[in-house]
Amino acid sequence: MNDFLFGVYPYIALSVFFVGSWIRYDREQYTWKADSSQLLSGKDMVLASNLFHIGIIGIFCGHFVGLLMPHAFWEAIELSSLGKQYIAMIGGGILGITCLIGGTMLMKRRLTNPRVRAASRTSDIFILGLLLVTLVFGLFTTFVSAGHAAEGDAEVMMTLAAWAKSIVLLSPQPELVASVELVFAIHLFFGMTIFIVFPFTRLVHVWSFPLTYVGRAYQIVRSKRRKPVDVDI
Repeated sequence: MNDFLFGVYPYIALSVFFVGSWIRYDREQYTWKADSSQLLSGKDMVLASNLFHIGIIGIFCGHFVGLLMPHAFWEAIELSSLGKQYIAMIGGGILGITCLIGGTMLMKRRLTNPRVRAASRTSDIFILGLLLVTLVFGLFTTFVSAGHAAEGDAEVMMTLAAWAKSIVLLSPQPELVASVELVFAIHLFFGMTIFIVFPFTRLVHVWSFPLTYVGRAYQIVRSKRRKPVDVDI
């Protein structure tokens, strides 16, 4: 089971992620959207959405850099494995709590607001719930890592990075995951499952991240309120 989950399942997840997204974009472009519910109810929407997105984008970037950046890079900037682990714990903990607060607010809004609930699909609630569960297990791993760091041990972090690189290099080493605590394995499983359900949910809008947004031309927005005009008679 360990060999399947951490030696085969990652490739199933990545295949469904890329091929499924491609097929959906090719065949169902009218469903390729975020389906924002802000027009239905704007209460707490901006705060919750900002907290959630800032947190989850930061977590994704942190995982990508922390797991896949070559070890030679960290040696070049003279950052020890233990120092890297402390950065991951502190940064990941702050971003994780930020994301959890925002995600919990969004889930509460989606389940308790009658207008938003009526417009929600099952997949909307499911994917948000899956993200929150994955996030909670990720926060649990932070506490376990803190215990390792207190003993001056960064071996688990290095082991997980080695596993991730083995997957990317098409030379899987699932036995590496078998040597770490169960909470890390559960977090990895839920994380990979997100990639599998990604093409079938609103998460596809991530592919359409507006990279040119910062440099785009200003948009002219006219207010609906008209100022009174003085007319000489």
